[in-house]
Amino acid sequence: MSAPPARTAARASTTPSPGKIITAACVGNALEWYDIAVYSYFATYLSKVFFTNDDPAVSLLLTLGTFGVSFLIRPVGALVLGSYADRAGRKAALTWSIGLMAVGTLLICVMPSYAAIGVVAPIGILLARLIQGFAAGGEFGSATALMVEFMPNRRGFAASWQFTSQAASTLLAALLGTVLTSTLSEDQLTSWGFRIPFLIGLLVAPVGLYIRRNVPEPPTTATASTAEAATARPVRTMLREHKAGVLLTIGLLAVTTCLNYLITYIPTYATKTLGLPDSTGFIAALAGGLVLLVVTSVAGHFSDRVGQIAIMIPAAGAVLLLIYPMFALLVAAPSLALLIGVVMVMALFKGCYYGPMGALMAGIFPAETRATGMAVGYNIGVTVFGGFTPMIAAWLLDTTGQSAAPSYWVAFAAVASLTSLFVLRRRALHAH
Repeated sequence: MSAPPARTAARASTTPSPGKIITAACVGNALEWYDIAVYSYFATYLSKVFFTNDDPAVSLLLTLGTFGVSFLIRPVGALVLGSYADRAGRKAALTWSIGLMAVGTLLICVMPSYAAIGVVAPIGILLARLIQGFAAGGEFGSATALMVEFMPNRRGFAASWQFTSQAASTLLAALLGTVLTSTLSEDQLTSWGFRIPFLIGLLVAPVGLYIRRNVPEPPTTATASTAEAATARPVRTMLREHKAGVLLTIGLLAVTTCLNYLITYIPTYATKTLGLPDSTGFIAALAGGLVLLVVTSVAGHFSDRVGQIAIMIPAAGAVLLLIYPMFALLVAAPSLALLIGVVMVMALFKGCYYGPMGALMAGIFPAETRATGMAVGYNIGVTVFGGFTPMIAAWLLDTTGQSAAPSYWVAFAAVASLTSLFVLRRRALHAH
């Protein structure tokens, strides 16, 4: 049944501007990735404060392990908040997700050290990361669905802002890391300096909550009867009819997620493996963030003209071929200039792949299960190929004794992504 003319006109007149839509969708995503980057960048200091152990290497592994374990709850958040978005609306789910993220960030800000409260400290940090992981689980699917449904003719450009906001967050985190490690002493950073970036992130939450509460629901592309039937049980519908779509989404996420978390691991890698000064890794991550900020939305915009797959396959192929030589070169001659160059090249490939990806993923699922399907596939992919990447990188370094070993994991992820892309390209060819 179509809406009465007066109601339709009213809805059209209250449609928010593209800028407001993008801001509302991306502010929570930006906070999520900012917190992820800050935690990873300051892992060395977090390990000293909350995960005290006689062996610094064990403390660092415990810190990175907590980072990884928190990703295990993301698929649960995806099921709960994703299905809630398909039943109650994108706006309602997005409001919940940013509120929960703020709670997790607050816990990290105020948590006393291991020296002060003992084992409660690492348990508290784990709880904070679990809350953030649950909230982040429903963020991507709901936010991307909101943008592509409001801007169906510019899907690639709209969805790319999810990843541009991630780049901006990573850039801000790297900038803060560079400033803090350059101006504060080791003792100051360990005592209180590492909390500053988390406090800054916490300030974003109230603004994001206000913006999201004042954005209307997007127009649906499904008929009323279809929507009612499907969204009553979006999880069951997704599992029954779109399992292959979820698997393809997981594969699509592999290489770009792996690259992202490898870049966030760079400050730790630069100091622990390459023996470079603390600020070196942050400067390189800052340069990579600038590249991502520029390239991601440009690639998304261009994909609306030539197609998403046409851009993503060459980018993933380049990662597969070049990741090991780049790491081998970096290990052979570690320096700030070379580290910056390697991170910028990784960011270039990532931006070209990342920009078109959101629109491609959104097209895999119908509107009535889009938030659920994207959220579940996205968060399983991020859990497998993202959350544990810093720990897998550290494990590969320790077990193989090869300083270029983290590149093996990235190459494996590139193969997984290329497999999904070729399947989707074949599907598209058969559809036409």
